[in-house]
Amino acid sequence: MTPTEDSLLTALTELRAALGPHGVLAPDDPAAGFVRDERGLLPAHPAAVLRPRSTAEVAAAVTVCARHAVPVVPFAGGTGLVGGAIPLGTGTQLVLSVRALDRIRSVDAADFALTAEAGCVLSDLQQAAEAEGLHFPLRLASEGSARLGGAIATNAGGSNVLRYGMTRELVLGLEAVLPDGRIWHGLRALRKDNAGYDLKQLLIGSEGTLGIVTAATVLLVPKPRHHAVALLALPGLDPLTGLLALAREWLEDRLTALELFGRTGLELLLAHQPGSKDPFAHPHPRYLLVEATSTRDGAGLRAQLEAFLAEATERGLAADAVPALDRPQAQALWALREGLPEAEKRAGGAVKHDVGVPLGAVAAFVEAAEQRIGRAFPGVAVNAFGHVGDGNIHLNVLAPRSRAAEVSALVFELVAEFHGTISAEHGIGVLKRAALPYTRTPLELDLQRAVKRALDPLGIMNPGKLLP
Repeated sequence: MTPTEDSLLTALTELRAALGPHGVLAPDDPAAGFVRDERGLLPAHPAAVLRPRSTAEVAAAVTVCARHAVPVVPFAGGTGLVGGAIPLGTGTQLVLSVRALDRIRSVDAADFALTAEAGCVLSDLQQAAEAEGLHFPLRLASEGSARLGGAIATNAGGSNVLRYGMTRELVLGLEAVLPDGRIWHGLRALRKDNAGYDLKQLLIGSEGTLGIVTAATVLLVPKPRHHAVALLALPGLDPLTGLLALAREWLEDRLTALELFGRTGLELLLAHQPGSKDPFAHPHPRYLLVEATSTRDGAGLRAQLEAFLAEATERGLAADAVPALDRPQAQALWALREGLPEAEKRAGGAVKHDVGVPLGAVAAFVEAAEQRIGRAFPGVAVNAFGHVGDGNIHLNVLAPRSRAAEVSALVFELVAEFHGTISAEHGIGVLKRAALPYTRTPLELDLQRAVKRALDPLGIMNPGKLLP
């Protein structure tokens, strides 16, 4: 959708009256510089940047935009990797930032719930929960800059999904501004509510195409006080399925994370990440990071981990293992996994894929992907890593950007063969929009379009994103 020049100018005049002189930024204003693509793949040329300071101001802004059929692109932390918050075209779409909606409204320890506005940084939510002896378990590499609204819009995952689920499992209620400017007051903290459709689930993961989340009530859990972490060296990918089952058996519901990476990734770290060290005396093809947590019984937790490591080694599923003896050692092991994206960037970048396959197919999928990419693109390295406890693999290919379309087509075809998904946690945005039919049937796409038309008949909410 492209508004007429007159309708855009009229809308901007009304928006300045509604939001005040500092609530509407010109695109060349230095204060609007935060509107950019995290990966530098897409230009950002908004007609203006809106900075509402409350839910009421968001509603006023969207009401104006609906009246004049002006497209609105919601923007939170800007850490997304698929261009979901970047305006398309030049000077035809308005960016609406929720960054000024940054209040934590309440922490209810008795109800294990926290209510915060969409502009709150995730790490601030975690600190607010910890101040009450509780824990907000959404764990992302970008949690120091990612914001709650963006996490909800993309249904963010991260390292704790195995135990606590995706963002949609952590959201109890929402407050949102709908495409016509009405405010939906759905900030409930109920665990069980079967009164019709669960409307919040439509907005979670919708990437701002159905409305703008302004606040959320999220689930808190007891704060883990004991952490047991170890890094296993694997002889290859064949033992992976057995290791996943063994970890669940020994560590039970205390199992928090299972993170896979390979020798390619470790070599990138050693070369490009200062201070990185190989925890083992000899190189190994693959590595599996295991973490379990508990609120009590630290000795019992350590004993469970030691028993798991002993059996994994005895059965030949692991060639070696390094348990973390204290918190600094655990952080050093986690730094190997969490430093991979930055090491890739320093090495020259990669063609990134955030894909998911069934748990039992992870090993076969990674092996097939590496073989096919190796045949199609000789000399190109594959850095496969990710949250294998939930089937999410970041299959990143160290290839020139000019080959990105060819590489991604091959990867997505393989994902479809394994009955997987082209996006396990980062969303679709604009960069994966054309690829959505690889893993969504025509009927599924028709149903999604029907929901979009029903809630946003004017098509003004983040047009050009998510749906092909």
